[in-house]
Amino acid sequence: MTATLLRTAEELHARARVGRRAVVMTMGALHEGHATLIRTARGIAGRDGEVVVTVFVNPLQFGKGEDLDRYPRTLDADLKIAEQSGADAVFAPSGDEVYPGGEPQVRISAGPMGERLEGASRPGHFDGMLTVVAKLLHLTRPDVALYGQKDAQQLALIRRMVRDLNFGVEIVGVPTVREEDGLALSSRNRYLSAPERRTALALSQALFAGRDRHAAQEALRARAREVPASRARAEALSALGESRAAADAHAVAKVAPTTTSGSADVRSAARLVLDDAARMKPPLELDYLALVDPADFTEISDGFTGEAVLAVAARVGTTRLIDNLPLTFGAAS
Repeated sequence: MTATLLRTAEELHARARVGRRAVVMTMGALHEGHATLIRTARGIAGRDGEVVVTVFVNPLQFGKGEDLDRYPRTLDADLKIAEQSGADAVFAPSGDEVYPGGEPQVRISAGPMGERLEGASRPGHFDGMLTVVAKLLHLTRPDVALYGQKDAQQLALIRRMVRDLNFGVEIVGVPTVREEDGLALSSRNRYLSAPERRTALALSQALFAGRDRHAAQEALRARAREVPASRARAEALSALGESRAAADAHAVAKVAPTTTSGSADVRSAARLVLDDAARMKPPLELDYLALVDPADFTEISDGFTGEAVLAVAARVGTTRLIDNLPLTFGAAS
């Protein structure tokens, strides 16, 4: 399959449409994470549909001192990856095509959710992101648009915008793609030196530690529900003979088996890894570690039930990285 390179919306709109159009929005520098998005889009669009990949480095998303100028621009390589992954067209508009007359005076506001976590660290970032996503949705006119779950807050805000402003498009989130050592794929990974990359692994390792702690707590509560009422819960859990169960037995025994496990313990397990990384050479400089409700990205508390996101952002050297994992809180009845 050969992907057609398009520079204007007029060229894109002139293409005949038969089936569904699936769009994957990128800022270029495509990697396997983007390729996974494109392959997923191909499956959704089907043989008769069309997959369009957008490549546009959006200046509105970059704040003062961020890496707009050095952000990699690799259109020729991007076109090849898009072709190999199943794209029909690559829409790579100029700045004038997206923003005729210069930066738009009217922009989309991300609201309170856009001021938390990434929004607090990068003021205005999500306003710029939503503005360009809205424009690209209008320019490409898709039936479905796909985004990676690595940018969890971005995905949540896009879903909210589409719902609140009645965009007629389906939004699909695609799981994060990781390298063999666990590091989430990112165009910014190429900036890391070998020592910096070793330190950067702490982001995913911290998330995995939090996930494992959560899974252990949920397993303990599941066992707790199975303990006969005639036996003391702490004794029964300790009798399991599992080191973690024995260590946690008395704490778990104080909680009813139908309640959720402690969010504070999940954060603590992740933070231990990050604290160790802060002492590495080079050190990891933590921006935030948060366990949030994906509906509004506010911190969850003990007693929370439902889907949550454990998110982290940090800087290693001059490179800022983000990562997250979804968790589900609440034991089954």
